[in-house]
Amino acid sequence: TQRTLQYTENPTMQREPYNTKRTLQYTENPTMQRDPYNTQRTLQYTENPTIQREPYNTQRTLQCTENPHCTSSEPCPGEPCPCPSGPCPSDPCTLSLDPVSVTQVVPGLQVVLWSLQVHRVLPQWLAQPDVILRDIRRNLVAVGAVQGLSPATLKKLQDNGVTSFFPVQAEVVPAVLECVAQGLLVGRGGYRPRDICVSAPTGSGKTLAFVVPLVQALIGRVVCEVRALVVLPTKELAQQVCKVCALYAEGSGLKVVMLGGQKSFAAEQTSLADLADIVVATPGRLVDHINKTPGFRLDLLRFLVIDEADRMIDSMHHSWLGQVTKAVFRAGSGSEGSSVFRRSEPTHITAASLSPPQMPLQKLLFSATLTMNPEKLQQLGLHQPRLFSSTHSGPAPSAGPASAKSQERFNFPEGLTEYFVPCTLSKKPLLILHYILHMKFCPLLCFTNSRQAAHRLFLLVRLFGGVEAAEFSSRLSTAERKHTLRDFQHGKIQLLICTDAAARGIDIEGIKCVVNYDAPQYLRTYIHRIGRTARAGKAGVAFTFLLDVQRNSFLKMVEEAGSAGIKKHSVKHQLLKNMAPRYETTLKELASAIKDEKDQFRIKV
Repeated sequence: TQRTLQYTENPTMQREPYNTKRTLQYTENPTMQRDPYNTQRTLQYTENPTIQREPYNTQRTLQCTENPHCTSSEPCPGEPCPCPSGPCPSDPCTLSLDPVSVTQVVPGLQVVLWSLQVHRVLPQWLAQPDVILRDIRRNLVAVGAVQGLSPATLKKLQDNGVTSFFPVQAEVVPAVLECVAQGLLVGRGGYRPRDICVSAPTGSGKTLAFVVPLVQALIGRVVCEVRALVVLPTKELAQQVCKVCALYAEGSGLKVVMLGGQKSFAAEQTSLADLADIVVATPGRLVDHINKTPGFRLDLLRFLVIDEADRMIDSMHHSWLGQVTKAVFRAGSGSEGSSVFRRSEPTHITAASLSPPQMPLQKLLFSATLTMNPEKLQQLGLHQPRLFSSTHSGPAPSAGPASAKSQERFNFPEGLTEYFVPCTLSKKPLLILHYILHMKFCPLLCFTNSRQAAHRLFLLVRLFGGVEAAEFSSRLSTAERKHTLRDFQHGKIQLLICTDAAARGIDIEGIKCVVNYDAPQYLRTYIHRIGRTARAGKAGVAFTFLLDVQRNSFLKMVEEAGSAGIKKHSVKHQLLKNMAPRYETTLKELASAIKDEKDQFRIKV
């Protein structure tokens, strides 16, 4: 940044001798009432008082007080500040000042302009993660070779047809099991275990990576209490994870309960009254039960799993995490405060805080687009976190100047092939029909940016005919969405037109093609959309329809995010020409259908 020091005195006032206390005109705050020059004002940029003062007409330079790493006690006449050029690894960023120009203001006085460079320095756990191999097919690990798995867990995996772990599972499962090697009440060696963060592509097996160790860790419990809580952003994703938890807890005596609005609130309260070991919940429903359900306790919670962590961080303004933390540690000041079950909020590690040891609360974060922003991650209150990531492909980044154009790099599925399709607004529906009717891309998952656009496209395709299509958005009830997903999975629906509500974590088998009918505005949205295909190391293709005005910005965004390369796919006009007559007729029918819907809505209102 440009900082300009004006060493000049007010020309309208009576000049005083140079040996009097001179002050710096406070030009940075123009609204501030000026005090007389004889008031006590110290210069932030004062010269070093320990040196021999030179006449004022000589060039003076600034001691680099803005750089906290400057340890020089000597002035820097005519030279850059002798501050260390390397960054401090303990700070999020470091500053360095370099003189860029010297400007004459009045005779005998000069102003030195300094440029401020910010060097981005990530915390060590973010800069040096545990690397997860991205190629799933070539790096499968036999479940018997993974340390820490019990015979009962190995048998359960075998019964469910799991003979090999994906790379993310082979790394994360033993890391979690290591934290409970000495039981649930205390961490390893009596210390609090490290929190774990996982950033891996969609479809890489993150759900099983936390379900397997949680079930094994809790299988020996005596009293049924909530010891594992899995929080997810959407109802559909919660249902999917709850199903996996119930599958691996079957026959173990562990009880899994879902709190996501699938049932009535009273029915969920009844389920909790029968106690639970693992609770799968959405944030809003979870907070409601914490505040309104008698007997719902979290004071023995051992694991807090946050899936789709980046979206959960964005919804942190609902303060769900604060309410969970309060519920976990509210018993710490009660009558049991001196028992082995004493829970108090973690503080800095000292001898007093470790005596006596207490049952820890360990957080496990999972996401395909986990943010690398330390300020956002700070909201989660992570304890000595350990990151497993598949985006890191080399040494920690150097402390060079941060580019304004740089952005985070994300995980793209290994078997994915990306294409962009230049088009116009009028050709978009024809392209969708061409992919299904002529190119035989079935089943096809199509994303729009709004539920209105999804509904309009659904009506158009249905009126055109020849394609079994359905829409999936907030227009539908929970039961209708569940029924639609089931039909799509069973092959009864060729084209599913949906909004981004379906892009988060929904695992639908057999999707070989994803189409971004409307280009996503944000990179995270794009990552989660294309993540519905090329899952579990399989091949998949993603098409994005781009208008001319969207092309440059979108391609640049994807390239800088770490894409392996997005290719151009052009559809010849002649291939679409045969559908044009029917398409024109369909547009007229669509206008009439939309008008009829609006009239029916007015009648209902």
